[in-house]
Amino acid sequence: MRSAPAFFLATFGLSWGAGALYMLFQAEIDAIFGPMGYTNPVFILMVYTPGIVGVAMVWRHYGLSGLARFFRRFGQWRMALSWWLVLLVAMPAVFYAGAAIQGSLTDPFPFSPWYAMLPALLPMLLIGPVEELGWRGVALPLLQRRFSPLWAGLLLGLLVAIWHTPSFLLSGTKQSEWQFLPFFFGVVAISVILTPMFNAARGSLLVAFLFHAQMNNPVWPDAQPWDMWLFVTAALVVAVVNRKALFDRSMGATGILHSPCAGRSVNSP
Repeated sequence: MRSAPAFFLATFGLSWGAGALYMLFQAEIDAIFGPMGYTNPVFILMVYTPGIVGVAMVWRHYGLSGLARFFRRFGQWRMALSWWLVLLVAMPAVFYAGAAIQGSLTDPFPFSPWYAMLPALLPMLLIGPVEELGWRGVALPLLQRRFSPLWAGLLLGLLVAIWHTPSFLLSGTKQSEWQFLPFFFGVVAISVILTPMFNAARGSLLVAFLFHAQMNNPVWPDAQPWDMWLFVTAALVVAVVNRKALFDRSMGATGILHSPCAGRSVNSP
């Protein structure tokens, strides 16, 4: 599979096309499905589009057996302990630090009783992370066949940030309540952070899903826009610390299908 442009054209066309139709016929669609949000099928389609396109491309190029090998990348979890600490400790710390700057750190816990948060965790796991089947499942490996990990991560982050921009125009989305510039630069920064982590885990879909879920976790305090600016700072640190690997094309995970081999996967054409 070589067609990164085809992936992005299909993703933007389907997702933005659905968003445009929603804006043209909002009253009619809301009357049928309810307002824009996690339960609206149009919203779900727009969010799922990168994953849908990615899975469809894998199926088309590799068939059902290839699709099974693609999903076996969820079984890849091994990476350095330092990266697991970034994923499980440092990321929440960014949100709490941002909340401290914003002044919302002492706000009441948003769920009462505490177990009321459990249903809220389902969208965190089932909505946003599905994007990664396309972004990190297909797009990043394809880009890393042509560019070093740093440039591939920056380019992907820029395209993902642009892809999200219609969300700021749709009432009912969380982005409609946020500032645009911190979010835009934050998304690019997040891609820079995730890229070396993803490569360290040899192209793990599990790591990509967990990373995205951490970004959407409803338990973390409201820290906009400071959390995004702090992620920009963190991306600079990650880029400096991992500069050797980020500029080395041989360090990029380029395989679409699971391979037991480390480094560049054997299915890279």
